[in-house]
Amino acid sequence: MRIGELAALTGVSVRALRYYEEQGLLDPWRGPNGRRQYPQDAVDRVRLIRRLYAAGLSSRTIRELLPRAANGEATPELLERLSAERRRLDGQIGDLVHARGELDEVITLATESRRTGRPCPRP
Repeated sequence: MRIGELAALTGVSVRALRYYEEQGLLDPWRGPNGRRQYPQDAVDRVRLIRRLYAAGLSSRTIRELLPRAANGEATPELLERLSAERRRLDGQIGDLVHARGELDEVITLATESRRTGRPCPRP
């Protein structure tokens, strides 16, 4: 199938499909006219790529996982790598929650300063 057909079947833009190719996530072959041709299983592969991006994985990580994940076999290595990515996200979430708390405190101080006319306390 051609790139436009793959885009229509997956809901992914042609531009995104070209990006996936640049990142080594898709590997079309070129027909005699030089146009990209994709096998039928590219639809499932693109859907998996989208799902992995939505899960917060980088293209580098997706490229590493695809050979293990594309065949649908949940190997121990795949499960460990996915679990490691989840732990990484948990760490980022913790950092963001902390940053939000700090920002809430600054907002509270600034609001109090505005209400009273006194300068904000300095740390």
